[in-house]
Amino acid sequence: MKKTTFVALLLLCSPCFAGDLKASLTSIESQWATIYYKTPKAEQEVAYQKLLAQADSLAQEFPKSADPMFWQAVIKATYADQQDGLSALKAINEARDLLTKAISIDPKTMDGSAYVTLGTLYYMVPGWPIAFGDNNEARKMFQTALKINPTAIDANYFYGEFLVSVNELKEAKKYFAIASKAPTRSEQDYADNKLKAEAAMALKNINERKISHVKKMFLSLLNPDTAK
Repeated sequence: MKKTTFVALLLLCSPCFAGDLKASLTSIESQWATIYYKTPKAEQEVAYQKLLAQADSLAQEFPKSADPMFWQAVIKATYADQQDGLSALKAINEARDLLTKAISIDPKTMDGSAYVTLGTLYYMVPGWPIAFGDNNEARKMFQTALKINPTAIDANYFYGEFLVSVNELKEAKKYFAIASKAPTRSEQDYADNKLKAEAAMALKNINERKISHVKKMFLSLLNPDTAK
């Protein structure tokens, strides 16, 4: 099952320290990762709602900081998978707008991950008239992220997935190879190694011609007939 947004898995539940932006962001990232990777589906909705409230509060306290907006967008996008079609559509549009605003404040926010997230949304959501999906925009977002951080595991991995989705397998192999060998971050060792393993498996699948079709995010929710 393909992941729709990005890397992290550390703590089960850390308090959000509003007085310290960095500590608060680390806490939110850790909690999001736990929900995304470990929490049973039946419990995710409430967990996402509580975490979004933390991110909203942090964004209000630091209105000129791009990073809280980034996490608001990530939480909204992943939480959308738990919602009905109209609510999901509203959530992913809000996520896109938050990412665009975060980038306008700081183009290098989260070391390029805002572009990775935005690129993933552009290629995984349906296109017009249902949503804003656009492969050309997705490609631009991923390439911009890679200019900011050429060895980033998430940028290389998700760009590789995008290239697979548009049947550019030879090119995808290059990015999966980079992601599978990229250095991990000490504070995100588990999550980075998890994504590196997925990159290595994706590379193996291409070499063995075991490529599965990547369905667009929320496609079955918003238009069931096109998801078949």
